[in-house]
Amino acid sequence: MTRIFKSLLLGSCMALVAGCAIGQSESFTFTADLPPNFAYYAIAKYAPAEGETCTVTLDDNPYLGFNREWRTEYKPEHEVPIYRTVKGCRLAIYRVELDIYATYGEDYGDFGRDSAVIVVREQLEEHQKRTFDTTGESAIDGQCQWSFRTQGPKRRLSKGLICKKVDAQGVVTKGRPVGAYTLDQLPGKTVKLKIKLADEEIPGWGDTWVKVPNGWKRCLGKGLEDQDAYCHGNYKDFSTFKMPDGRTCTIYPGCTE
Repeated sequence: MTRIFKSLLLGSCMALVAGCAIGQSESFTFTADLPPNFAYYAIAKYAPAEGETCTVTLDDNPYLGFNREWRTEYKPEHEVPIYRTVKGCRLAIYRVELDIYATYGEDYGDFGRDSAVIVVREQLEEHQKRTFDTTGESAIDGQCQWSFRTQGPKRRLSKGLICKKVDAQGVVTKGRPVGAYTLDQLPGKTVKLKIKLADEEIPGWGDTWVKVPNGWKRCLGKGLEDQDAYCHGNYKDFSTFKMPDGRTCTIYPGCTE
């Protein structure tokens, strides 16, 4: 009888959203499938769990960071606690903010960045929740695309990163990659950020580059001193520009025509 009671109690504990103290904290695995030269930095954010009357401040360090040193100590997979106790206050995860980084050159500033997010709630409508496959994995799909521009008097090429979500039909849509889950979905599961890189790069904004058969040519504008250098209808006069590796080029991305 005692054995049956203990079994029922354990089953009830596992069914509760808030969980029970059964010897080990609950967590889920977060990992990422990213293109080459990509990395992520994640901040898992926590707030007092439902029913708690305690409070915490930022000085109490209620958040957890993963891959802060993404350039040198990057790991794609991390165990993320669902619940934490800080200063005696039981906290539940409510959000994971993800910065997606991608490098394109050797200089320290040669990188682009955009973001993704995981939202966690006590309850969600069924259509809002991500599902898990039979292996316990759920994917957040997205696509990132490079945008290019020039900067400085030598018109050095630099690039930004634009990341958008991909829907269930594989269509790139508006908004950043995002996944939403309930607290009771996550224990023991794996959430994977899956990012593909778009085949084509685009200018940072319009009327500064001209599309030609082999790539893009940079409008001259009023001369190299003209940092904006909009085409303004002049699609015959172009300027050279510097690639991140120092090459002087006339066309992007092939450099020479």
